[in-house]
Amino acid sequence: MEEARNVSLRKSPRPRAGDTAELAESAWAIVLFCVACGAVAGALLPLLARLLLTLPWAPLEGPAELLTSVPEPALTLGTIAVGVLGGLLLGFTAVHESLSVRVCDTHVTLTVRDSSQEFTREEISVLFRDGKQLVLLGPDGMERARERCGLPWQRLADALAEHGYEWAQQDPYRAEFRRWVPGTPGLPPGADALLRARAQARKHEDDARDARELRDELLRLGVVVRDEEKRQYWRLVRRD
Repeated sequence: MEEARNVSLRKSPRPRAGDTAELAESAWAIVLFCVACGAVAGALLPLLARLLLTLPWAPLEGPAELLTSVPEPALTLGTIAVGVLGGLLLGFTAVHESLSVRVCDTHVTLTVRDSSQEFTREEISVLFRDGKQLVLLGPDGMERARERCGLPWQRLADALAEHGYEWAQQDPYRAEFRRWVPGTPGLPPGADALLRARAQARKHEDDARDARELRDELLRLGVVVRDEEKRQYWRLVRRD
């Protein structure tokens, strides 16, 4: 494959053997933020319900009347409590879904959803940011990992560069991607059907796992997929 790429790469001298950098989002910060948002939403709910009842016509008028029939301060305290509980649940879910990255001189480990993926230095060609996702590519251009990342990007880039890994400002193969439309020529057998199924899965948030599995199936066929809003773009991995 062509080695020349119009991409800015950063690489620093490797640190001493055994040095390790671990980056993870603060669980307390995530939970406290979600709890605070839930509490604010709970405090505003009675006000919104009363405002709703002042309109000439309003949806959910029955539930709003039922809610405002509860006397104060029990109403506001109750909605704040419900908001806090909802925030706690959302916060714990967000922590469970958050990505942590462990970088050392021999390998990089990505941990999310109670599972870990470990990649040796030889398996890694370059890492880069694609929107809100961290992407890891192998020497053959195959996408090895793609995970949603809430870590500070500059800190992550610095940690990787300090351990001798290449960090790109964008996908080195970005120019090779083509927009997918049904019946696109040049795809391996079966890939078009998988892209059709994935397009349907991406329309529904509940099917996120299905869309992820379909992406993995496409990778097995040598097709790398990237998304822009509702559009899918693809490229082939050139096999020697």
